[in-house]
Amino acid sequence: MEKPEVRSEDALVEIAQGKLAGNLEGDAAVFRGIPFAAPPVGERRWRAPFPPEAWEGVRSASQFSPACWQSLEYCKAVGGGDPGQFSEDCLYLNIWKPADCAGNKLPVMVWLHGGGYTIGAGGLTPYDGAGFASRGVILVSINYRLGHLGFFAHPSLEGEDPDGPLYNFALMDQIAALRWVQENISAFGGAADNVTLFGESAGGRSVLSLLASPLAAGLFHKAIVQSAYTLPDVDRNMAIKKGIAVGRHFGLENATAEQLRALPAEAFWPLEAPLNIGPAPICGDRVLPEPMLDTFFAGKQHPLPVMIGSNSDEASVLSYFGIDLAGQIDLLRREKRFGLGLIKLLYPGVKGDVELGRQVCRDMAFTTMGFVVMQAQQRIGQPCWRYYFDYVAEAERETYANGAWHGNEVPYVFDTLHLTPPACDYVTEDDLAFSARACDYWAEFARKATSSSDWLEGKLRWPACTRRRDRTMLLGVNKRAKFSIINRFMRLRMQLFKRVMRHHVKLM
Repeated sequence: MEKPEVRSEDALVEIAQGKLAGNLEGDAAVFRGIPFAAPPVGERRWRAPFPPEAWEGVRSASQFSPACWQSLEYCKAVGGGDPGQFSEDCLYLNIWKPADCAGNKLPVMVWLHGGGYTIGAGGLTPYDGAGFASRGVILVSINYRLGHLGFFAHPSLEGEDPDGPLYNFALMDQIAALRWVQENISAFGGAADNVTLFGESAGGRSVLSLLASPLAAGLFHKAIVQSAYTLPDVDRNMAIKKGIAVGRHFGLENATAEQLRALPAEAFWPLEAPLNIGPAPICGDRVLPEPMLDTFFAGKQHPLPVMIGSNSDEASVLSYFGIDLAGQIDLLRREKRFGLGLIKLLYPGVKGDVELGRQVCRDMAFTTMGFVVMQAQQRIGQPCWRYYFDYVAEAERETYANGAWHGNEVPYVFDTLHLTPPACDYVTEDDLAFSARACDYWAEFARKATSSSDWLEGKLRWPACTRRRDRTMLLGVNKRAKFSIINRFMRLRMQLFKRVMRHHVKLM
């Protein structure tokens, strides 16, 4: 792995809370571990984040902060690498900017990491922002509360917040970070009126939630959604029942708020089903008064330009949730919930329950979300760029025989393939060239996309889905480096699965 030299001279910036000293690394200035909220500990657990406190003198911003409590081994295996130390005091962000951007108003991209709301951190290696900084874009990555610390409901906490019920503390953290960006990013040379919010998996799902949240209005100006899933939000009543069960698990019948807040922060993440949290926010609080999917079905999302897409082998992630792909087809066969014959007509030439299950689960759980958002954008007269990522590094094509796994696009989007194991050990010049072009599109969206845009420039001109046009950019074809525009991509499949989503019928 090649990393830029860290030069001895400090990068100095003054923000509302005080002075910060970052590092000059190659052509980028990097600021790590900046508090965007007060530590959510003690009485501040399960409350909206409080503003960060000021400091005297110059604060070092050379080290990543601890991440929220989580499974170290799970994050290392599937979450992007080693997240480092853990703490309930985790609300910090990181910034990469061009070293010399004095007086500029550069586009800003705010990254929300994935991990099913239970693992991950903003400082993981694939999310290094130097690639964006080299393209004249300021990259901000954040931590937010995970697991039960980030999503929790219990009768004893009801009525604590005078502004209304609150269960989605992780989403409130993300909103607090966006407010911090609005207040402070100009000190780094960023344009507070050109902020792109983007994320992958649970991060992409968070972007959709904030597009639907009244509390996030005006805090960002465009959005990129990578591999967000169609799983419905958790109903508040179900979340409260789970909160009660969690209290009982710790021996707290009729638990008080004080008793719950006295539990060690590290006690929650090891909880297993049915006491663990699901990978979806809770609807019915002031962050998400209505279910996110219903908001998009009704075309009531914030009116902003959106890019959205998913990967060719998203079903790769479903095994981690205990889903048997072949078993899903057998379930359709036995329960006859909607015609297996129709499914097979929509997947001509696909043989065997395993392969059919892989493609059906991929499309129902992931691909359809892009179709739904595209139609919602068209309904409100906003552009939408759809993509389908199907590139696999040359040395990995036997390993990833079915295409790009869930999350595999991230180091391409960030142009960090040369840093990210295992690809960095055998990456080729062709792999790096494709990665650079993918990152170019993301940076171009941040720089140029507006509500009146019809195109993004890049290796291949990328048209938006506007005026009832359904167009998808293939980023890679059959795992090879090719760019192609497809009209009405998987249209009949998407129409079927959208109807299934609307009624919250689940295959899984």
